[in-house]
Amino acid sequence: MHRRLGLKLTQDAPVTAFADVWRTADDAGFDHVWVMDHIASLGPDPGRPVFDAWAMQAAMATLTSRVRIGCMVSGNSYRHPAMLAKLATTVDHLSGGRLEFGIGAGWNEREHTMYGLDLGDVGTRMDRLEEALVVIRSLWGRPTTTFHGEHYRLTDAVAEPKPLQRPHPPIWVGGSGPRRTLRLVARYADVWNDTESSPERIGELSEVLARHCDDVGRDPAEIRRTVQLRLRQHDLADLPALVAAYEAVGVSEFVIVLPSDGDVRPHLDAVVDALPRLRSAG
Repeated sequence: MHRRLGLKLTQDAPVTAFADVWRTADDAGFDHVWVMDHIASLGPDPGRPVFDAWAMQAAMATLTSRVRIGCMVSGNSYRHPAMLAKLATTVDHLSGGRLEFGIGAGWNEREHTMYGLDLGDVGTRMDRLEEALVVIRSLWGRPTTTFHGEHYRLTDAVAEPKPLQRPHPPIWVGGSGPRRTLRLVARYADVWNDTESSPERIGELSEVLARHCDDVGRDPAEIRRTVQLRLRQHDLADLPALVAAYEAVGVSEFVIVLPSDGDVRPHLDAVVDALPRLRSAG
C-alpha cells in the first residue's frame, strides 16, 4: 500500500498564508493539498475570514505544478451540480489534470439560515447528493445530459469541455454515515474520506463499506480510504504511530490539517520536517 500525505489549511488566514502552504506542499513532496468549502467561518465567530473554495482551487492550480489539489469537501447544498461540474472541469484544466474532486451533502445550518439556502433534513440532503453525483458524472462523461429527478432537472444539457482526467477526476465523498453515505461511496466514489473516526471505527466502517460494495457489484479494493488528522487534536510527535494504526485497517492517505489561527509557518515547517517519519511510520 502506497502511503500518500496531504496538507490542508482551512480558514482564518490571509491569502499569502494559503499560497505559502500550497507552494510548500508542491516543493516538499506532499501528494495533495486542500482547502475547505464554507461561506461563513466555522466556530463561535462566523465573522472570521474565509475564502471561496473554488476560486482558491483555481489559484492553487496556477501556483503549483506537481501536487494534486482539491477541496475537502464541497458542500452540495451551496451550488447546483451543473455549476459544480463546470467549476471542477475548469480547475482540472487549469491544473493540467491534477484535481481531486471532493463532495459532501452539506451540514452547517447557520450558513444556510443566514443566506436563505435550503439545507433540508438529513434524508433530503443525502437524496440531493445522490442526484448530484449522477448529474455530475453524466455531465463529465456524456455529450448531453437529461435528468429529471426530485431535486434537479436537466434537459439536453451540454457541458464542454470535459475534464482532462478520464473518465473523470477522482471523486472523494466525505462522511461516515453507515447507511446512506457509505452506500453512495460504494456506488459513485473513488475515495472515501473520514474526518474524526478512530482507527477502530474506521475498521468497522470499512466492513460496512465492503458490504455495500458487494450489494452494488463493486470491488471494495477500488476505493481508497482516507482520513483527516488535525494538529489541534493530535501532537505531531504522535502522528507516525497514529498513521500506522490507521494504515493497519486499510487507510492509505492522510490529510494533515494545520492550525489556522496565528502564524501558520511554524506548523508548516514542523510538518515538512516530519514528512520522512510520516512516510516510513510503522
